[in-house]
Amino acid sequence: MLDIAQVLSDELSLKPHQIKNALELLAEGATVPFIARYRKERTGEMNELQLRALFERFAYLSELEERKSIILEAIATQGKLTDALKQKIATCLQKTELEDLYLPFRPKRRTRATIAREKGLEPLAEFIKSLNQAKLTLDNPEDAFGQEVAKYISAAKDVTTTEAALKGASDILAEEISEQAELRNYIRKFLMQSGVFTSKIKVEHLEGTTKFEMYRDYEIDVKLIAPHNILALLRGKADGVLDFNIHFDEEKVLAHLESQIILSKLKSIRTFYQTAIADAFKRLIKSSVISEVISDRKQYADLKSIETFETNLRDLLLASPAGMRPTLAIDPGFRTGCKVAVISETGKFLEYKAVFPHQSAAQRQQAGKTIETFLRKYEIELIAIGNGTAGRETSEFIADVLKAWERSNPKSIISVMVNESGASIYSASDVAIAEFPELDITVRGAISIGRRLQDPLAELVKIDPKSIGVGQYQHDVDQKLLQQKLNDTVESCVNYVGVNLNTASQELLSFVSGITPAIAKNIVAYRNQNGAFEQRRTLLKVAKLGPKTFEQAAGFLRITDGKNPLDNTAVHPESYSIVEAIAADLNLPLGQITQAGDRLKRLDLRKYMTDTVGEPTLRDTIAELEKPGRDPRAEFRYASFQEGVREISDLQVGMELEGVVTNVANFGAFVDIGVHQDGLVHISQLADRFVQDPKQIVKVGQVVKVRVLEVNEKLKRISLTMKA
Repeated sequence: MLDIAQVLSDELSLKPHQIKNALELLAEGATVPFIARYRKERTGEMNELQLRALFERFAYLSELEERKSIILEAIATQGKLTDALKQKIATCLQKTELEDLYLPFRPKRRTRATIAREKGLEPLAEFIKSLNQAKLTLDNPEDAFGQEVAKYISAAKDVTTTEAALKGASDILAEEISEQAELRNYIRKFLMQSGVFTSKIKVEHLEGTTKFEMYRDYEIDVKLIAPHNILALLRGKADGVLDFNIHFDEEKVLAHLESQIILSKLKSIRTFYQTAIADAFKRLIKSSVISEVISDRKQYADLKSIETFETNLRDLLLASPAGMRPTLAIDPGFRTGCKVAVISETGKFLEYKAVFPHQSAAQRQQAGKTIETFLRKYEIELIAIGNGTAGRETSEFIADVLKAWERSNPKSIISVMVNESGASIYSASDVAIAEFPELDITVRGAISIGRRLQDPLAELVKIDPKSIGVGQYQHDVDQKLLQQKLNDTVESCVNYVGVNLNTASQELLSFVSGITPAIAKNIVAYRNQNGAFEQRRTLLKVAKLGPKTFEQAAGFLRITDGKNPLDNTAVHPESYSIVEAIAADLNLPLGQITQAGDRLKRLDLRKYMTDTVGEPTLRDTIAELEKPGRDPRAEFRYASFQEGVREISDLQVGMELEGVVTNVANFGAFVDIGVHQDGLVHISQLADRFVQDPKQIVKVGQVVKVRVLEVNEKLKRISLTMKA
């Protein structure tokens, strides 16, 4: 069988000890964030991407080895396991290759070949095969061939003619040909290299009536198709709109098969085999290999689309927070009014009121007074306005209120449009209902909008990532893989930033390394009953949170103003003794170690190394002491939408605007410019140079300058450019 460690070493360019130690840590229950951050010595400083790639490939190869064992046993039971076949199975690295090798031995339903065998025609097939391979020495092979066929004509077995006997033998050999792994692999590769995807819209769908118009008469090489195109084609086919297939040079494939199979120079044998090969190809191979190639491209498209989703989600979760400041959150609306919620600097809901600024002058004036009362009463520093229906109108109303407010108040207030994608999902969720059972669903939505501005990560983890609106064909990709990758991304982001142990929600805590939803619930319950945690060690008093969970989680949890200043850093408790030794050497109290400045840089780290703590951990420790409790996210920045541009009808070609990137796809980026309809910056318009991957130029949440290229009000399509 495979030496999995060696295969992983060759494929991933990792040293054997890195692989061994990383897999041991995984088996011990360590999480990827923990291994990447706190076990660098053991893994040779492998990062999260390397670790996840290693663990995924290890899982794949382990499953492959298990499947090999089952297949080897099945073939051996049939008495057909040769040394050569065993070697081929043992060394194969892909599941498709393995299943090709198993195909001839797989239990079958009743086929034409099965029926031919039941009629006693297998010896005839073997005789013809021997003639083809010149294994028989015959004086007159053509006559011998005819005489042999005649032996199998039997009315009792329903083989009444020479043609019927040859047809049965052909069915047997066609099935054998179709099951040859090397031939199937050749055809699969031929289609991948030379095949062409084609599609047509079915006749019953008139031009301009479907969203698949670009695929009406569509052709593209299999090897060149973009992920979003294959997903769109498959969706169109599933919706009954598109006829979709792969075209290729079938004559060239048949010629290759004949060159590999037909060895005899006898005309009768050659003619017989040409018929059998054509039958094997058209009846037994063609459609299944086409399906395999489409499946292969679908898997590739899934991976690429999920990668894009992961990147977008990471950028969204790591968007710069406006900060935990008193916030006025507004869920805009016309007829039903604007729901206004006040949120404290700790994210706590304080008060709510509905205002109606978009109905009459009197109501607008009253709404302004209500907003001013909230601003004064709660010393508001931030205003978050949802970007949905009435968002721009509400933003302009708030701008008027603030202009009047700032005439008599020197302290300015920041007003920001917030992407509310998924807020309605959260508002109706069990999480929101449990937190605010007495509040209306729209009020919960307003609270979520405000908290998103304060700290996007802490709020967005409460929503299923698939509902946040940053995916591409997310409903068409492998849902199990998508969920796994998105959960990995959320876990990575949460642990990268760190979590305030005394303010974090149960949902946020459940993504911390080692903490399960049940333990997160217990932490919140303990906090509610006993008050704020004063030190990390107190976590060990939480039900079901033992030493192993503490080891995995502690370094990612922060306690501000606690008993130990190191509890507000990413320094792991297992390294506290090292910091205490450093503080003693610098003749500083532990509480002042973070103020040591350049003295930390001048330390000889070798003095503090042990069998388990090496230079990587010490470097990280010093870096953390230099900037304790730092937030790694970028500085807060927001877009200013142009006044007077609120609807798609307000746009003019050539207009220059500021906007926010809401989604990045393989074909470009979508930008919110404040008109309730995102514009598309096609990949060709992202820069004044060739762009292969939009993610290299833009990311979700980025503030960008764009120019309007084209506006189609009827189809609600806006084309934008970022070119100079």
